Amino acid sequence: MEKVDVLLGLQWGDEGKGKVVDYLATGYGVIARFQGGPNAGHTLEFDGKKFVLHTIPSGIFRKDVVNIIGNGVVIDPIVFSKEVDEITAYAGDIRDRLYVSSRAHLILPTHKLLDAAYEKDKGLSKIGSTLRGIGPTYTDKISRAGVRVGDILQSGFKEKMKVAIAKHNKILDQYNAEHLSDSQMMEFYAGLDVLRSFKIVETEYMTDAILSKGQRILAEGAQGSMLDIDFGSYPFVTSSNTVCAGAPAGLGYAPARTGTVYGLFKAYCTRVGSGPFPTELHDETGEALRKAGNEFGSTTGRPRRCGWLDLVALKYAVMISGVDKLIMTKADVLSGFSKVKIATSYRVGGKSTQELPFSLSADEIYPEYTEFEGWGELKDVKTKEDLPATFNEFLSFTEKYLNIPVMLVSVGPERAAIIEME
Repeated sequence: MEKVDVLLGLQWGDEGKGKVVDYLATGYGVIARFQGGPNAGHTLEFDGKKFVLHTIPSGIFRKDVVNIIGNGVVIDPIVFSKEVDEITAYAGDIRDRLYVSSRAHLILPTHKLLDAAYEKDKGLSKIGSTLRGIGPTYTDKISRAGVRVGDILQSGFKEKMKVAIAKHNKILDQYNAEHLSDSQMMEFYAGLDVLRSFKIVETEYMTDAILSKGQRILAEGAQGSMLDIDFGSYPFVTSSNTVCAGAPAGLGYAPARTGTVYGLFKAYCTRVGSGPFPTELHDETGEALRKAGNEFGSTTGRPRRCGWLDLVALKYAVMISGVDKLIMTKADVLSGFSKVKIATSYRVGGKSTQELPFSLSADEIYPEYTEFEGWGELKDVKTKEDLPATFNEFLSFTEKYLNIPVMLVSVGPERAAIIEME
């Protein structure tokens, strides 16, 4: 019996998961999302076109690959509908290769209004929400008041919607926030019609049947490990488990069926929105990284904060998820820098440590760096033998620190710009 391999981002998201999933998809019969929602933005570039996927798995452009949206995902029918239109315009009808879990929760329009009201009320303490309604939807899920995809096929769906929206309106009144407009509700129901046209199934049974037939599944994570609700930089985190443990719960398979765990990381670090970021650069080097890497949020458009690679945080993420193989992305962005740095320890309270502390507050942590010589342009490199010696030193140091091999290095945004290291 085959197992479920899991691909995770190991930093604060935006590690390039979409491109890598698309690259690996040829080796799998099934690609499945298991958590998060339209706060994700998985970018794929090929044939001179750019696609940003928020809900649909990144294997959707491979016609022979089945794609599953698992029970741990939260779905905005409006975003889903727009995504379907964009993909269909390029790849044709996708209804024969996309399945949606009946147990996935719906993001209602009022969830997005609540998200905005909560964030506004926090003032200077806001956490940098994407305002996509993710947090309020997971809140309703945990408080057993949510509306699920399977409910849209039930006779009592409209009544369930009325109850949920009435509850949300009471909360919105407490924040003096506007209620839902008729046009917003019409757009939501139009999105539901699109969602209803897809195969809504119990994906836990589907996953079990696929594995029993000897087919391979790749579980595609969203966001990054440092945004995990339990192990991330709380409270500046997302509302789901982004680490490997989230995959079995978010797809409905036994944890013992987890196979290889792939961990993605950029050759440097970025973060969108508020929250601790120990290696953040507030100088011209940080600005140069942002410009070279085109570091603007694929979901929000906000400029990403940039900094050097943080091996302390990376090793923590590797440990939590039991990562087996590493994939480095955006190595080309560091091309042309005369010197590059890696944080190898933190100074906390006057003592050096390689462990992630409870608090990542910037005024409590001082990164300690190892410096490396920079390297030239990588975008034309096709094989590992052609990689510059200085880059290999940077890569080898990272592998030894983490005690895990790097299997792939991405040197550009295009589908083919990947170097196999094994």
